[in-house]
Amino acid sequence: MHVHLDVPEEVARQFGAEPCGITRVAIEALALEGVRSGKLTVHQASEMLGIRSRYDMDGFLKEHGVTLPTTLEQIVADSETAIAFSK
Repeated sequence: MHVHLDVPEEVARQFGAEPCGITRVAIEALALEGVRSGKLTVHQASEMLGIRSRYDMDGFLKEHGVTLPTTLEQIVADSETAIAFSK
């Protein structure tokens, strides 16, 4: 889908100076807000952004201050997995 945005010329120029351009900035903002608000899954956002690995997507989210809720069960499971791999 194509979306048309009307932004002030000055703003467009500021983002136009970015190496990735205003389109990429807008897509990133949409993906980040989608994950932050729960309207998008991390997988959906990574597809939007063309980020193929979960590791890279986690880094992208952290870089932009988006943290995902973690349950105690997830922490225990991750710890058990780490212990199993360390043996």
